[in-house]
Amino acid sequence: MFVKICGVTNEDDALLAVAMGADAVGFIFAPSPRQVAPQPVYDITRRLPPEILTVGVFRDEHPRRVVELAHRAGVKAVQLHGNETHEVVAEVATSIKWVIKAYPAGSPKVAEAGSLATDLILLDAEAPGSGHLFDWSLVGEVPEGMRLILAGGLDPDNVADAVRTVEPWGVDVATGVERSPGRKDAMKVKRFIERARAAAPDPYLGDDELPYDWSDE
Repeated sequence: MFVKICGVTNEDDALLAVAMGADAVGFIFAPSPRQVAPQPVYDITRRLPPEILTVGVFRDEHPRRVVELAHRAGVKAVQLHGNETHEVVAEVATSIKWVIKAYPAGSPKVAEAGSLATDLILLDAEAPGSGHLFDWSLVGEVPEGMRLILAGGLDPDNVADAVRTVEPWGVDVATGVERSPGRKDAMKVKRFIERARAAAPDPYLGDDELPYDWSDE
């Protein structure tokens, strides 16, 4: 079970997520209460272990700008959280090894995701960052063979049910583990990761075995 802690705004929270066992840490470059700038993110990413996937989140940004900011911030992956076309995704993917394409649940575009230049897709609530759940039956629209990351209103109290019901490849959380906007709550992060992993259909690998290797840039 891949777990991404998103909306990180400071080094302490990034290190907290890593210490609690997160696979990925997300930084939001799109307009948001949790928006961050590339240089502070670079100062954080260079201190994180190489096996951690660092993700920059963008929305409807020009592909060259996405690549430029991602490189300046030192993130290994980008998440495209707007109305980016397949052509934009493909252009970004020529320069960034890991690209996550996000969709609002219920979007007719989800059915076409199988032809993207990535197999990583994220399904979110209609209003990203709202903390609202969506109808999980909508994941049935995701084409087979895609690695689905479930987001949208997840928190420590509902993530286990979400994992058992949807059986996603991964889960993503931002507001659901905060104590205030842009600041994470250590116990919420811990419980979220533990409960997501415990509910996963496949047993999680031991501490000496990496479930994902993001270190090869």
